[in-house]
Amino acid sequence: MTVLSLSRLRTAALFASVLTVYGCAAVQETRCAPGEERAVNDEMIFGTAKPVGTVTPGEWTEFLRTSVTPRFPQGLTVWQASGQWKGADNTIVHEASFVLSLVHPDDESSEAAVRAIANEYKSRFSQESVLRVKSHACVSF
Repeated sequence: MTVLSLSRLRTAALFASVLTVYGCAAVQETRCAPGEERAVNDEMIFGTAKPVGTVTPGEWTEFLRTSVTPRFPQGLTVWQASGQWKGADNTIVHEASFVLSLVHPDDESSEAAVRAIANEYKSRFSQESVLRVKSHACVSF
């Protein structure tokens, strides 16, 4: 494991710890109003830097078509973003990214599908991680 990998791992662990502590302090059941349904809102952030080159818009579109849409055909939202993180040498590293927002039922099949998407992206594009922010929401159509 490289120093850069260890730094990313430490950063991810710190971020997860903060979210866990905050989440435990704020855990309460989401109560939805009449006409709303309880759901999960997953926001996934996919970095584009590869060991050689970057994930191109065409590769991303193909990934959405073959990996995401079949698992969530009811719909999704995507946008491009620019992120940053602190490298092992304490310099700020900037990276283009794609953000995927999925609103879905709180069930095992959706959970498995979200995990499969992250694992497939990491494998296909040589990524160390995909950031996932999972929250409960009330939705109406």
